[in-house]
Amino acid sequence: MTQPSVILATASYDHTIRFWEAKSGRCYRTIQYPDSQVNRLEITPDKRFLAAAGNPHIRLFDVNSNSPHPVISYDSHTSNVMAVGFQCDGNWMYSGSEDGTVKIWDLRTATCQREYESRAAVNTVVLHPNQKELISGDQNGNIRVWDLAANSCSCELVPEVDTAVRSLTVMWDGSMVVAANNRGTCYVWRLLKGTQTMTYFEPLHKLQAHDGYILKCLLSPEFCDPNRYLATASSDHTVKIWNVDGFTLERVLTGHQRWVWDCVFSVDGAYLITASSDTTARLWAMSNGETIRMYQGHHKATVCCALHDGAESPPA
Repeated sequence: MTQPSVILATASYDHTIRFWEAKSGRCYRTIQYPDSQVNRLEITPDKRFLAAAGNPHIRLFDVNSNSPHPVISYDSHTSNVMAVGFQCDGNWMYSGSEDGTVKIWDLRTATCQREYESRAAVNTVVLHPNQKELISGDQNGNIRVWDLAANSCSCELVPEVDTAVRSLTVMWDGSMVVAANNRGTCYVWRLLKGTQTMTYFEPLHKLQAHDGYILKCLLSPEFCDPNRYLATASSDHTVKIWNVDGFTLERVLTGHQRWVWDCVFSVDGAYLITASSDTTARLWAMSNGETIRMYQGHHKATVCCALHDGAESPPA
């Protein structure tokens, strides 16, 4: 198989992962995933592999093959894996699980190199752009920064007691972090560098974004600058686009018929892909908030999506 320049994948409660031609909407590959639901998808920086976070394992699939079988499996979590991502050179992978742990994995050997205890079900983990800190959010409302150099928790925040943190996102330049919770609220902090490498959180804004749950929040990528946006996907069936300068509402993306679980920006921030319980994924134009394409083929809720339309970063 020749590698497509744009890799778009979705996963659903129908126990399949689907690859799509972004422009035409055609599904060109379906992987059966009988073992569990898939909670999260992520594409490696070199565009070669797709990680699927399930229960309780993470499986890595070859993007450029037709094989239905995973290349490798990562197996030491004991419950649903809710978060997965990669270090920028693709040397290692991180994950967060409802078993209360955050783990770092050697991608090639599938061994767990480090484990951090969050003491509550982990819903979301992001890697700081400095590649030296992981930030996790859990079901009890805790946000923790894990300093990879010191190998310990360097910071702990509880924006709202007993309100689950569902999603975290960090600005590409490390200047801001946003946490979204089950009450439709986004907490925004400015990130300040301390005397060491430790990051300090300075409260910046509290945004009541939705009446329902926020299932995913996402800040726009580097090539979207000077425009900076925050996307919030919600159980109220909408995605809202906020201008980070003042957190004014730019537009509301309406069209999904049920909960919107996930969203991902194109590399230039001009487009957004969303995944919904209405079984579809959609491609939206950020310029006017219109649906350009619908991806139809799943038979149950589509709960996660992954997109890589940028240049592949070479493997280390």
